[in-house]
Amino acid sequence: MNPPVVLAMTGASGAPYAVRLLEVLAIKRVSVWLIVSGHGTRLLKEECRLDDMAALARATGGDWTSVREFQDADRGALPASGSQKTAGMVICPCSMGTVSAIAQGSSRSLIERAADVTLKERRKLILVPRETPLSLVHLRNLTRVTEAGAIVLPAAPGFYHRPTRVEELVDFIVQRILDHLALDIEIAQRWGGGGGVGAG
Repeated sequence: MNPPVVLAMTGASGAPYAVRLLEVLAIKRVSVWLIVSGHGTRLLKEECRLDDMAALARATGGDWTSVREFQDADRGALPASGSQKTAGMVICPCSMGTVSAIAQGSSRSLIERAADVTLKERRKLILVPRETPLSLVHLRNLTRVTEAGAIVLPAAPGFYHRPTRVEELVDFIVQRILDHLALDIEIAQRWGGGGGVGAG
């Protein structure tokens, strides 16, 4: 099996993006190491009405054969080690507190340590913040993580594909994440040039 994608969910608003991303990865049998912070768990309940991991599994297809869950408090788990090969890491949604911790290298939790490891091993780290407006502190921390090698991919969907459902806006962002993971998975329309949009 290919190296796993480390997927972390933190306490920023935007849980539907993470649920949809996990659903696509699980359905496509992409190996995933899943870490959900305490605040991330709360947001899953508040924004998606998912009370626990069993509910999350059901919402993402029910088959977690390729998904392995880790506790954020376990800083000694596999994602904390650079000797464990991964295909990169996505933090979706990514709170500004998490961005700050990554920028400072504090590694207080498994999510923060895994992000630190991803950067030091020169692997792809994709951060999906959903915050507005951005303070100067936020901007400086986002600059720091970008300079360290992370990809900042804000949850800011486009509208050129003329979406009519919230799900299409979610898929727009999830498609961009999949693209940056170099996964050949198509779930959303793409820009088709001056004449309009095209799927592919």
